[in-house]
Amino acid sequence: MSPSHPGRAPSETGPGGRTRPHVLTLADPDQLARAVASALTARLAAAQSVHGTASLVLTGGGIGTAVLARVATLPPADHRPVDWSAVEVWWSDERFVPADDRQRNDLQARRALLDPIGVPADRVHPMPASDSGFARPEDAAAWYAGRLAAAAAPGQRLPRFDVLLLGVGAEGHVASIFPGPTVLADDRLVVAVRNCPKPPPTRLSMTLSAINTAAEVWLVVAGQDKAAAVTAALSGADARLLPAAGVHGVSTTRWWLDGSAARALPRAQKRP
Repeated sequence: MSPSHPGRAPSETGPGGRTRPHVLTLADPDQLARAVASALTARLAAAQSVHGTASLVLTGGGIGTAVLARVATLPPADHRPVDWSAVEVWWSDERFVPADDRQRNDLQARRALLDPIGVPADRVHPMPASDSGFARPEDAAAWYAGRLAAAAAPGQRLPRFDVLLLGVGAEGHVASIFPGPTVLADDRLVVAVRNCPKPPPTRLSMTLSAINTAAEVWLVVAGQDKAAAVTAALSGADARLLPAAGVHGVSTTRWWLDGSAARALPRAQKRP
């Protein structure tokens, strides 16, 4: 199966003014990574045609890194529309571990895409590592929030985010936002997250307040273990219990799924 449209999905507004989820299902993780990589390149090129630059927010995880690796290996014709020297790269979350720790999302992204494609260092904005001079993750989170604010247009709290990529955990977490009572209440941009239920236990994360300012939010999900979370999120679950249900883009909310992640969805929600 292939997605019905490789570029920007039409904006659809649902209850409360939120964009309706646009679901695209691919057969397996490999086809999923290829489809997202192609669509992402097209979307960044479209943003540059309007703004001159593009802004991309990355996440970690196996399928997220696979997408970046696919972008790096796209045929040259698919790369030419994007000026990679004019792509601002941010992260939605990070593991608060040393900079050379292979668990770091930014290290994985650099190896998979940013270094091979040649994104300039001054366009890449990683969250701080635990050995970068911040004694506490709270201080590192505040610093990154300040950096985001400094890159914003006058009167705005955040820079423009054209596409923000997310994975989804089996329990429904996104970025490093895990289920809990404060998921919807925190209006900070970036927070420290301690005692995470999966290792490493200390992380930095954008909040939903920041994530939901992105023009387009793409949730890329593969694997049968994610099927229950996907179905619950798309059925309107409480975001305090399942944070993925609280994610939406300003113009587009797109769920990219492989067949296993989509297996529990009603047939009508599976858009080939």
